[in-house]
Amino acid sequence: MSSKQEKEINWKRLADFLFEVGMLRKTPRTGYQFLGSGKENVAEHSYRTAIIGYVLAGISGADKAKTALLCLFHDLQEARIGDFNYVYRIYNKCDSERALGDALEGTGFKNEILDLWRELEMVGSREAALAQDADQIDLILNLKEELDLGNKYAAKWLECALERLRTEEGKALARQIMHTDHTDWWFKGPDKSWWTKGNGRDEQGEQD
Repeated sequence: MSSKQEKEINWKRLADFLFEVGMLRKTPRTGYQFLGSGKENVAEHSYRTAIIGYVLAGISGADKAKTALLCLFHDLQEARIGDFNYVYRIYNKCDSERALGDALEGTGFKNEILDLWRELEMVGSREAALAQDADQIDLILNLKEELDLGNKYAAKWLECALERLRTEEGKALARQIMHTDHTDWWFKGPDKSWWTKGNGRDEQGEQD
């Protein structure tokens, strides 16, 4: 980096912005208080949503990196406005675009991230549709886990979430999720002996 380029960067503003991004780890997703079980913060949600988006894009032949970025930034504004669940939206209004723009002001990334956010909101591309589905599928995964654990109301929420899916790839993945127990990945692994071993050393003399 040249000295000229370094002078053009507002390092203080970037530091402020990254502290603000950290607020997403302290910002709860508020719908779970109505469901009665489950919890997560916005950062946790955004992380898995980005991975889901990457997977869906890879399946469909879309741009994986762009889809993951659409997912990564989709709730960034919630560091300032909080998570507006469907009940809150009936009675409250917020300016998500303004909040995001203010958060990005002076960082040097405002225009490109706002463009991504607007594309997602308008579902203006194949990648945006996949990112919208990734957002819902993260919720579907959480709801399926709560259903497996005995919360019968999660089934009603799942019906609504499944109806919001847009792409065939998203719908196919959601169908599989609905037929998969959330513990299968570890409880029914290819070799379940890894979790059934007792304490001590195995036959090869290796300690567990």
